[in-house]
Amino acid sequence: MPIPLKIVITLLIIMLASELGKRLPHLSGLIATMPITTLLVLLWLNYETGTNYQILTKFTLAVIFGIFPSIFFFIVLYFCFLKGFSFYISLFFAFLVWGFGAIIHQFFLR
Repeated sequence: MPIPLKIVITLLIIMLASELGKRLPHLSGLIATMPITTLLVLLWLNYETGTNYQILTKFTLAVIFGIFPSIFFFIVLYFCFLKGFSFYISLFFAFLVWGFGAIIHQFFLR
């Protein structure tokens, strides 16, 4: 599948979630956390590797363990917003925590 087509499909999904966020934040949050991105990556990997189960299995395991840094990202972000921190400071702390989680993620999956 051509890269420009993959980009367009991926961007359309992100734009849909973003636009829904203005009107229906609960639904947008659900869509944003759905495994849509994972599905797209699995489809692209399957298409480009010819159903290479070794790659697909490693990717799926990485996704399973990658959920934990993402959960901590959102927990920190939520509490920063509750405490009234600015948007960018909140993102900084959330990404800082996610970064530590990502380092641990990579350490355990090597």
